[in-house]
Amino acid sequence: MKCGVKFCGGCNPRYDRGAAFRQIKDDLSDIDFVHAEEGNPVDNLLVIGGCTACCASYEQYDVKGNVYKMWDKDHIENIKTKLKVTMED
Repeated sequence: MKCGVKFCGGCNPRYDRGAAFRQIKDDLSDIDFVHAEEGNPVDNLLVIGGCTACCASYEQYDVKGNVYKMWDKDHIENIKTKLKVTMED
């Protein structure tokens, strides 16, 4: 499964978004995480926002499945669970 990743611009981050992504990526090594790019379809998309606004745009990407949004480090386990379930489907 290929999962695109989109980070917000980081104007008001309330946690270390890079560390959160590394934790997700390390724990889900069977998923091919790639930088989200227009014209490059992905199975799912992970949008990593730094605050509750989670305002990063993602409508420009071709996503076949689900878009998962997170804006707090407390979302890490939930995101991992959702991605695991999606991978098994």
